[in-house]
Amino acid sequence: MNATAPRRADDEADVRELAALLPPPAVPELPRERALLLKQAVLRQARPAPRPLRRRLLVPAVAGALAVAGVVGVVGPDLGGNGAGRPPAVAQSDPAVRLLDRAALAAGSRPATTVRPGQFVYVRSEVAYAGQSAGGGPLTLSPVRTREVWLSADGSADGLVREEGRADSPVVSAGASAPSVSAPSHTFVATLPTDPAALLALVREQTRGQGQDPDQRAFEAIGELLAETAAPPRVSAALYRAAALIPGVTVAGTAEDAAGRTGVTVARTAHGEQKQWIFDRSTYAYLGERTVLVATTDAGPAGTVTGTSAVLATAAADRAGEAPRPR
Repeated sequence: MNATAPRRADDEADVRELAALLPPPAVPELPRERALLLKQAVLRQARPAPRPLRRRLLVPAVAGALAVAGVVGVVGPDLGGNGAGRPPAVAQSDPAVRLLDRAALAAGSRPATTVRPGQFVYVRSEVAYAGQSAGGGPLTLSPVRTREVWLSADGSADGLVREEGRADSPVVSAGASAPSVSAPSHTFVATLPTDPAALLALVREQTRGQGQDPDQRAFEAIGELLAETAAPPRVSAALYRAAALIPGVTVAGTAEDAAGRTGVTVARTAHGEQKQWIFDRSTYAYLGERTVLVATTDAGPAGTVTGTSAVLATAAADRAGEAPRPR
């Protein structure tokens, strides 16, 4: 059982406030031209392509093909009372900053996952993704299934993705000499800055050109780093607080992860979709994430869930394809 720091009365009040969050405000429908562009983007992304290493969640597909992905939440200890990188007054008044700060505080009570060079970061998740039939029409969420991933700790070996009902898929390593925010190894992640502002600057620099919205690509890149890496506690905490520095990050009510666990969410909206990170409403532990349409389009009505995940386990494994040894 994880130890938690004693809560003050004002912390308890914040917990009650966050637990009773209202749903996000209504988002106006996109113009017809923007809706058509969104649908075309969905169809383009459905074309067969090599499996990406880090792009995990929610790429809708046609003809029943579903993108493979998964997540794991790895978090770390407190780096300061009000959220490093923001003035105290801002941190105290912004619900998203407060929630992310508490996620970092909760993470601080968890031991680091020890992964030695030559081993693999192992993640087991429950996932479901939306697909579209060959004839088009609204997106339909697939049944929830189990996903396992093994990623080389030092980038020296190929990894593996195993998803229920699908053939195993190798994850080709980029090599220990060329890790980055978009293709990280465990060794690389361990060297990331622990100052949130410096970390965000690095994320922005290394994701430059990977999308039209630099704030959204930074938010999603941080989610990737929190997902399928076993970041050291201080790095994990810095990642949460770096996310709090991104404009447009909000608290978006409550949501259910792929395992049926309900939590409070931090989210960011761009291009007709909202990416949500889900946290336990009492402990602020990371549970999983969702992607939701925020406007009605040909892909579906506003509120359609296009993907969901739930983190069940993260550990070190000696070989790709083999479950970690019990401790």
